[in-house]
Amino acid sequence: MTTLIKQSFFVYLITSITLVGTARAQAKASPDDKYDKKDVMIPMRDGIHLHTVIYTPKEANEPLPFLMERTPYGAENFPSPEKIPYYKDMAEDGYIFVCQDIRGRYGSEGAYVMQRLPRNKKDPKAIDESTDTYDTFDWLLQHVPGNNGKAGMLGVSYDGWTTEMGAIDPHPCLKAVSEQAAHADMFLGDDFHHNGAFRLSYSFEYAFMEEISKTDSLFPFTLYDTYEWYLQLGPLSNVNKNYFHNKLPSWNNFAQHPNYDSYWKERAVQLQLDSPRVPNLNVAGWWDQEDFYGPVTAYETWEKNDRHHFNHMVIGPWNHGQWAFQKGDKLGNISFDSATGEYFRKNIQAPWFAFYLKGKGDGHFAEAITFQTGSNTWKNYDSWPPRQAIPKNLYFQAGGKLTFDKPAANNDQYDSYVSDPAHPVPYRNRPIEQTYGPDSRWYTWLTEDQRFVHNRADVLSWETDTLQQDITVTGKLIAQLFAATSGSDADWIVKLIDVYPQQYPKEPKMAGYQFMVANDVFRGRFRKSFEKPEPVTPGKIESYAIDLHTLNHVFLKGHKIMVQVQSTWFPIIDRNPQTYVPNIFEAKESDFRAATHKVYRSANAPSHIQLPVME
Repeated sequence: MTTLIKQSFFVYLITSITLVGTARAQAKASPDDKYDKKDVMIPMRDGIHLHTVIYTPKEANEPLPFLMERTPYGAENFPSPEKIPYYKDMAEDGYIFVCQDIRGRYGSEGAYVMQRLPRNKKDPKAIDESTDTYDTFDWLLQHVPGNNGKAGMLGVSYDGWTTEMGAIDPHPCLKAVSEQAAHADMFLGDDFHHNGAFRLSYSFEYAFMEEISKTDSLFPFTLYDTYEWYLQLGPLSNVNKNYFHNKLPSWNNFAQHPNYDSYWKERAVQLQLDSPRVPNLNVAGWWDQEDFYGPVTAYETWEKNDRHHFNHMVIGPWNHGQWAFQKGDKLGNISFDSATGEYFRKNIQAPWFAFYLKGKGDGHFAEAITFQTGSNTWKNYDSWPPRQAIPKNLYFQAGGKLTFDKPAANNDQYDSYVSDPAHPVPYRNRPIEQTYGPDSRWYTWLTEDQRFVHNRADVLSWETDTLQQDITVTGKLIAQLFAATSGSDADWIVKLIDVYPQQYPKEPKMAGYQFMVANDVFRGRFRKSFEKPEPVTPGKIESYAIDLHTLNHVFLKGHKIMVQVQSTWFPIIDRNPQTYVPNIFEAKESDFRAATHKVYRSANAPSHIQLPVME
């Protein structure tokens, strides 16, 4: 493995983000470490032992709380906590840090189950991630000297999900948690699907990496440009036929559960949450390429029954987990004028745990803290989304224009394009490297300049005139499309874009940049129900409400607002055959057909984006 691969692997490993590569970064003890490391095997109630790494300060002047992270990514590779940006500020204050391999991964015994379901609480012998967390804290309290009887949990991505599971049925010692970039619903908005559209490249590569062995391996692609590889793959039925041979449980479940059935609902975190039992700091990144939907949905779900003001939200200008290990002053080509990651770790995360686990500070935490891009400032709110935002519709008009005026003409005016599954629009600039492979640009693709697809024949664009004043958009975004297709199914991708001025002396390379600030995809068959899909009637105008989630962004004076609509986003989203078949995983090559799509912009079919505007 090259040094670059090892470095990428290690950075993501120590921040509990999905691994890159198969290299093993060794966390060897050093004389200058401020913490002593101990490896133990902790027994669970069913006799299984979980490998656990415990770091205790070499010098401690008082009993200390535990801070625990539970991971599928290899606990043995965590170095002394003060050497990890994620922990550094807290390590300097003093904690007992614990990192544990979950069942069936790396050094732990037992069988690994991705997103293990909650147990049947009527069965005293049943286990889940919550019981494993509970049993671990029980053991730590009894066997680790110098603790103050309190504990916290945190983690990013899968480790954020295990944090949530620990908080659902918490041990009495658990006093504060921070779930960060954890998934909520794998069919509606997180890793594996968005609004029913299958996230092909991510799901294929992640399932292989996690389930082919007890440790992590990259899929052996034969082409560097995975766009070309997935196109040559053909129908999804070829995955098991030619590669996985029914050996990967997750892929088999993808293929067997193409709709929002009980399999997905049982795993939907928002359906498992009731009222928060411990204070929880939910953390998300505006350009999280994996799990933005999850932490926002968890926050919204907890908030419905938050009787003790336990539930808080932080959203910053980050990709998946960037706040945990990077400076955070930029993402891709976009600059934020300050070290937002360092600010979060020092001024939000560290005080959060210091207050609840050590009694330090005043405990005054805003309900929601978000970084407002465009103005590049931190903002505090007493609710999220803020109540002050006023919904305003930005309508598609003739000639590729966007205005706040509703179209006046009642005749069926539309813009159209031909979408061809044989020639899909790439979701990022080619070549599209393996998701977690060397030099992959996966981590910043959501901030890429969208001019690489602008003016393609199969991508529609509308934009405002040059803005004469700032427009601040803060809160929930909804795209309302009125559209028709000559096929019997279609995907609809909507992108909200900040277009920079053509003359931009501040950063000349950003002149004319098309910066995507919000986006998502919707699979047409699910327009009435995610549980019971229906074919689209060819030629019929249908209404599609597409959730573009939340945003806090200022479109600055001199910029423009653009909306792009397209129907392929390959290979992050699988190709819709555009001929309705009950299960796309069973579609034949002959089912994939080009279709003409129409997006309407008339008084009786006014396609628009609803923006929450702050006056």
